Parts: sequence; structure tokens; C-alpha cells
Amino acid sequence: MDRPRRRRSGSRQVTTVAEGARRLLHPPPRAPSPSSGPARRGKTISLPSTGEFRLPYVGGNRRVEGLRREEVAMLAGLSVEYYTRIERGQLGGASESVLDAIARALKLDDDERAHLYDLARNVAPGARRKRPQRTSPITASVQQVLESMSVPAVVQNGRLDLLAANDLGRALYADLFTMVQQPPNLARYVFLDQRAEAYYADLDEAKDQVVAILRATAGRDPLDRQVTELIGELSTRSTDFSTRWAKHNVRRHSRGRKVVHHPAVGRMHLAYDDFALPGDPHVSITTYTADPGTPSADALTLLANWADTHKQPQTAIDEVRPHRPRRP
Repeated sequence: MDRPRRRRSGSRQVTTVAEGARRLLHPPPRAPSPSSGPARRGKTISLPSTGEFRLPYVGGNRRVEGLRREEVAMLAGLSVEYYTRIERGQLGGASESVLDAIARALKLDDDERAHLYDLARNVAPGARRKRPQRTSPITASVQQVLESMSVPAVVQNGRLDLLAANDLGRALYADLFTMVQQPPNLARYVFLDQRAEAYYADLDEAKDQVVAILRATAGRDPLDRQVTELIGELSTRSTDFSTRWAKHNVRRHSRGRKVVHHPAVGRMHLAYDDFALPGDPHVSITTYTADPGTPSADALTLLANWADTHKQPQTAIDEVRPHRPRRP
């Protein structure tokens, strides 16, 4: 295992805010570039300068922008020794107030803060408990809710499996529901299916988002075998995925906008929103809408007509069969 490389200014170690966040959120540590920063929705942000904090002078020439490790500890109100242990992944027993103080010192956003809490919870004493057997979240009532919606809607989990969809949802993601390996998985589609390049207007952003969501999912439940197997598969089959995975970006899927190019109706600018299912906050219904009176809204109307002539079987996590859309 690579040992972390430490920058030195004079005789003192220097830790940028980005390095502290990366080591803390993603042990074991890696050596990031001096200009890298914590994940903010899949993009790099500029580092806060020492001018943003009122800190005493600790001596030495500052050759690297950012905070020294002892300065981060000072801002969090911790000893350097204790902060260093936490930075190395020894979060077991850290209190909520300690985690909050570190999150404030490193300027973590909501997604990164949640990821930090997930990591601390998973290494806490007694965290390795027997996991209950999961049941399918796709009940008859959930499927009925989907079918009652007049906009594209899918049910997905943190692994980015599409567990169920209404007719418009299956039409929107028609490529995924014809993949050989089922249930449809957005991560496999984005990294392993060549059709994704034509479908996403910004495939690079889509890939960054997928990796950041999987990183958050893996941190929340590191014992989930299906998640680790998916990550291992993607790492083996896609060097692009491996490169992006090493950046350690974190993001929770909730709401946003995306631009897609559907092969039947053309380009659409869509807004998406997630609604967690009762009883399982990590399985959600995702809806897709377009601004009224726009070409994208007209395209959704065309998509509904197209869906009527390309009906596909309903797909659920425990009732999945490979299939192809029927031709009119």
C-alpha cells in the first residue's frame, strides 16, 4: 500500500484542506495534486485560503496553499494527535460534536458530511451486525403509483439499478431495458454501453455523477456485496471508471437537470427529482419533467405516443427477464 506523501514547508508538514478531507473521507490516504479539492457535485472547487481563518502564526514558509494539519486540528478544537488518528481512518468512537467540528473546519458540503458520518458509523464498536434479509421494495401499490404518473418515472436504488418504471420511464431509458444483463443499471450503461455516448449530451458529467453516487453508496454500506461486486466489475472492465473512482468524489442523488438525446424524439432538457420510498430511504422514485411550452415538453408528448407503440414488460428486482421492444 502506498504511503501518503507529505509536503513540507521548512520543518513543518503542510496539509491542504483538500488533503484533509480526502484522507478523512476516503482512508487509506492517497496523494492528491496541489490544485485538487473536495468534491462539490462532481466538480473541483478552489481551496479556501488561510486568509479566511483567524489563525496564529505558526512559523515556516508556506509553499503549498491551504492549511497545515495542526491548523485543521486547531480549527476543529482537537489535538493534532487525535485528528491525525481520525484522518487515518480511526473514526470509531468519534462523537457527533467532533465530526461536526471537523466538517466545519474542512468546509464539507452536505453530501460529504453525510459520507463522513456513514464512515464513522460503520467503524463504530458493534457496527458489524448481521444485516437483515432484504425484500423487494416494488410492491403492487408502488407500481400503481408509478403507472398513475403522467411523466417518466423510475424506481432506483443506491447501486443505480432501475427496479421498476412506468411506460414513459421505460421509453425514456429504452436502451437500458434492452441490455442483456438485468436489472438495468445506469452505471453499466454509462461506462460499458456504447449507446450512452449518443444518449447523453454531456457523457463526462454523467460518468462523474454515477461514480460519485456509487462512492456515497459504498461508504454507507461497505458490506453490501452487490455494490462491491459492481464496483469491482466496472473497475476491471473500464479504466475510465477506475480513474474517476480514484478521485473520491461523493454525491447523493436528489435533484438536478440533464440533457439527453432520445433516438426517437430527439434532444430533451429535463429536470429530475427523487422521492424516497417509505421504509427504505435509499430506494427512490425519480421523476423527469420539462418546462411547459418548451420543445422538451413537446418531445415528452411525442415520447408518450412512442411509448404506446413500444410497450415493454414491467421490470422489478425479483422479476426480471431479458426482453426486446416490440416493433410496430
